[in-house]
Amino acid sequence: MSTRTAALLIDDDARLASLVTEYLGQHGIDVTVVADAKRGLASLRGGRFDVVLLDVMLPGVDGFEACRRIRATPELAGLPVLMLTARGDDVDKVVGLELGADDYLAKPFNPRELLARIRAVLRRTAPAAAGRSRLRSGALEIDFDAREVFVDRKRVELTHYEFELLAVLARAAGRVLSREQVLDALKGQDYEAFDRSIDVHVSKLRAKIERDPKAPRYIKTVRGVGYALMRDAR
Repeated sequence: MSTRTAALLIDDDARLASLVTEYLGQHGIDVTVVADAKRGLASLRGGRFDVVLLDVMLPGVDGFEACRRIRATPELAGLPVLMLTARGDDVDKVVGLELGADDYLAKPFNPRELLARIRAVLRRTAPAAAGRSRLRSGALEIDFDAREVFVDRKRVELTHYEFELLAVLARAAGRVLSREQVLDALKGQDYEAFDRSIDVHVSKLRAKIERDPKAPRYIKTVRGVGYALMRDAR
C-alpha cells in the first residue's frame, strides 16, 4: 500500500488489541482501539477510517447491532467492516454477512491472515470508496464528477432522480441497502414522494442500464430487504 490505512478496532480484549495494533502498524495500517460499540460508533462519526475491525462479543451493544447501525448510517454505509469473533458458528457468520459485514474472521487468528483479509476487503471495496470519481461494474461505468453513466461505452441519459439513486447504490456497491437506507442517503434533496415511488424509479433506471430489465445484472433485488448494485457484474 502506498499510503497508510486507518483502521478502527472495536474490541474489549486489550491483549489482542495490543498485538493487532503492533503488527498492523508494521505493515502500513494505523489502528485506533475502542472497547465498546457506543464509543466505536462515535469515533466513526468523528473521524476518517478506511476499515472497521468489529468484535461480535462486546459489552452492551454487540457487534451485530453495531454493524447494523453502521450500515443504517448513510455516511458510513460504504465503510468496509470485518467482523471478529471467538465463536466460529456458521450461523453467526451468516448473520454477520447478512447484516452487511464484508468479511468474518474467527478467533484465535494469525495476524498475517487478518492483514491479508483487510487488504482483500479494501481491494474489493475500493471502487465504492469515498473520493473515487468513477466506478465500473462489467459494461456499466459511472462518472460521479461528470454525472455521466455509460453502458457498453455508450452514454445513457438519466434524470436527476435516477442518477442520484444510482449513485447511492454505487457508493455502497456489493451491499444490500434497504429502501429506508436509500431514502436516508437522499434526505435533504427535493424528491417528490420518493418514498412511495422508489420501486418505480428503480424500474425506470433498470430499463435504461440493463440489457434485460427482467433479469438485471447490475441492480439486484433482495426480496424483503432492498436493492444492491453488483460490484463485478458479468
